[in-house]
Amino acid sequence: MKLQNITQMVQEIILRNIEKPHIKSLDEDLIWFCDSFGFSSGRDIEKTATKIIFSLVDKLSNDELTSSEDLAGDLNITISRVNHHIRNLNDSGLLYRKKRFLYLRGGSLKAAVKEMRKDSERIFDELENIAEEIDSIKGIRNR
Repeated sequence: MKLQNITQMVQEIILRNIEKPHIKSLDEDLIWFCDSFGFSSGRDIEKTATKIIFSLVDKLSNDELTSSEDLAGDLNITISRVNHHIRNLNDSGLLYRKKRFLYLRGGSLKAAVKEMRKDSERIFDELENIAEEIDSIKGIRNR
């Protein structure tokens, strides 16, 4: 098998089917939102990514511009740690950085989710097309 080394943009969208909170609570809903996208999974045992999203949403809801430096100061964590999580959140498609400021994609959580859904549909379309080509080349028939 020949593998090609191609540099390309990587987008990682994680979806976890988690039961919604039983009690209506802004904090619980935002935690559920973050957990459903796997933002604070793996080695993020302190849920730093979720804390960053909480802080970002608070600032944006007050029409404040914010940067990685602001978030690091607010959360009392290192800028490198914030930037690590910002890169992951950017790679997921939730937010983007313009110059030194951070923005939710589309300007809101709902708009960001809609854009991420479109991204995932494009990814699945590409996967389906390639899978069909592989099936055809290998003679695998679809039922």
